[in-house]
Amino acid sequence: MIVEGTVVSTLKNLIKLPELRGKILFTLFMICLFRFGGYLPVPGIDVEQLTVLQQRSNDEGVLGFLNLFSGGALSNFSIFVLGIMPYITSSIIMQLLTVVIPRLEQWSKDGAAGQKKITQWTRYLAIFLAIIQATGYMFQFHNGIIGGQETGIDLFPGGRWNLPRVTLGILAIVAGTALVMWMGEMISQRGIGNGMSLLIFTNVVSRLPQQFTQVKDSKGWTGLLLLIGGVLIMIVAIIVVDNGQRRIPVQFPKRVVGNRMMGGQNTYIPLKVNQSGVVPIIFASSLMYFPVLISSIFPTGIQQFINNNILKSDSFFYMAVFGLLIVGFAYFYSAISFDPHQQSDQIRKQGGFIPGIRPGAPTERFLTFVLNRITFPGGVFIMLIALVPSLLSLFFGITNFGFGGTSILIAVGVALETMKQIDSQMTTKNYQGFLKPTKAAS
Repeated sequence: MIVEGTVVSTLKNLIKLPELRGKILFTLFMICLFRFGGYLPVPGIDVEQLTVLQQRSNDEGVLGFLNLFSGGALSNFSIFVLGIMPYITSSIIMQLLTVVIPRLEQWSKDGAAGQKKITQWTRYLAIFLAIIQATGYMFQFHNGIIGGQETGIDLFPGGRWNLPRVTLGILAIVAGTALVMWMGEMISQRGIGNGMSLLIFTNVVSRLPQQFTQVKDSKGWTGLLLLIGGVLIMIVAIIVVDNGQRRIPVQFPKRVVGNRMMGGQNTYIPLKVNQSGVVPIIFASSLMYFPVLISSIFPTGIQQFINNNILKSDSFFYMAVFGLLIVGFAYFYSAISFDPHQQSDQIRKQGGFIPGIRPGAPTERFLTFVLNRITFPGGVFIMLIALVPSLLSLFFGITNFGFGGTSILIAVGVALETMKQIDSQMTTKNYQGFLKPTKAAS
């Protein structure tokens, strides 16, 4: 029993399962392919100017900001420069439209067939957004002005800037975005974990070593050790809150069916404190990210405002807007993922009840009250964690380390969800997983 509880024995059991081993290898292969694509530059660019871009990407400001979420693909101006962000943005738009457009709402209630239609339209919208953003990128890096900041970088100097070459560059970026969407969906279907989240996780984590190196160079070993200690504290706090639940007890009375006594069991509804996981962080980040991509079409005054506020993590405007977006999306996603009306109706049909609460409408109101009550501290918690690096930048001068703590939140959140999936599959095969089982509430 002691040996089975060790990490080594768990890894051995993991290798013994052919199906799970194949899924993990497929996921790793897709991640390697994704990282390789981040180094394939858009055809027709000037190599010398690309070298200057790579040097500037380590600086604070717009280039460092964009390069973080592209996993370094921007500094290479690769075909994966947009990454998964067009798909994330289109997913946000489609979820918002589902509440407004009756047909989309009907599709969301039609099960797998309706969800397939919504996914297909999400892809179409993502491609449309990718065309707009790719065109914006091409003009930005030709004019050398991004977000109101003069970069002096022209990746298409002289005769390189012509219609066929610009069209080829836009098509290459859009094709790269479509390929990234396909890889994310393949990971979700044939691999382990959520494909889109894992690709974002890969981009964010790939930048961490360079960011730690920058802190060491600017603040020395003392600053680096203090930063690592703070990161470890945040990781522990995130894990504790992520596993926190409010368990609502549900009782099912005994009943006689034929000659047998049925029911009489007690169970519970687990409502997580952080019901939405890392989704509010991803959604809020993508919305903060989008104005930067299209900033070149705005007047100079708006460009300067974006560069001085949205791109500076220690500005009050950035912290206020980013924090409110996180809390707002936490409520929005919780309302989508857990429907109190549907849950109360299901409990009533099964003959169950929550002790002290009448079935039907009172149960629905109680579930809504509890959901809103635990969503608020969960949303505030991830908002505070996201703003900790901004406060470090404001008070201690540690700059350009993660986009408002998103790197830490996404890394921990996606890692936990992936481990839970692996653990559940190992448990179904009668193997002990990574995570210790918790006792159910009576």
